[in-house]
Amino acid sequence: MLTIGCHLSCAKGFLAMGKEAVTIDANTFQYFTRNPRGTKAKAMDLDDINRFRSFAEEHGISRILGHAPYTLNACSADEGLRKLARDTVKDDLLRMEYLPGNSYNFHPGNHVGQGIEVGIEYISQMLNEILNPDLNTTVLLETMSGKGSEVGRDFFELREILDRVKQEDRMGVCLDTCHIWDAGYDIKEDLDGVLHQFDQRIGLSKLKAIHLNDSLNPLGSRKDRHAKIGEGLIGFEALKRVVNHEALKDLPIYLETPNDSAGHAKEIAMLRNTEILN
Repeated sequence: MLTIGCHLSCAKGFLAMGKEAVTIDANTFQYFTRNPRGTKAKAMDLDDINRFRSFAEEHGISRILGHAPYTLNACSADEGLRKLARDTVKDDLLRMEYLPGNSYNFHPGNHVGQGIEVGIEYISQMLNEILNPDLNTTVLLETMSGKGSEVGRDFFELREILDRVKQEDRMGVCLDTCHIWDAGYDIKEDLDGVLHQFDQRIGLSKLKAIHLNDSLNPLGSRKDRHAKIGEGLIGFEALKRVVNHEALKDLPIYLETPNDSAGHAKEIAMLRNTEILN
């Protein structure tokens, strides 16, 4: 069965997110671990977490994905901002331990003119200072569109980070369909070729999650503007092939489309109706 959900607001807690997921026929979801435009986080509510665990087991919700705030930049030229990113991710991973066995996704960052090599070194350095063998969360690098000085537009860049992380077994990649399309990977006309490149450069075993988004921009635009499923330039048929591809069909899928709850419910229904059952 397809594991699919969308991005939900964590303002009301885990149980509320779980209940909302069920109402839209989702069996997973993504949430921001804290203010997406800042670093402030709510205190963990153990009663809410325990109630969510029971609810999730009852309703088959699994593989939820925590998302770091957008404001973090692990490869900033400012040492203070790099420290903020390191401290925030470290705290997020401690908080993720309350719901072990899930994943945590973050944008690698912007090298802001220092060069890609410096950016990769700073990101891997942060991860080496944080990760340890006792961690029960898989940390995911997100594929990026390449706007500005983003690190992670090219699969080689993500592989370079992974190669420098000592606890690489705690690492994976989240593939964003809008981002890689905007970065120049043609998943519409050559999905097999793109996945072959991913496998050759990173390894499909490292692919742990998919952000399924259409794109408002043409191939290679490096813009990063998400569209609703079937209303962008990637298109429904291409995204349906992503969902049903043999190498991808068992991965959890998270919608980040510009939709309300009813819109996400419609998209989930569309994608479930195309699911190829074995």
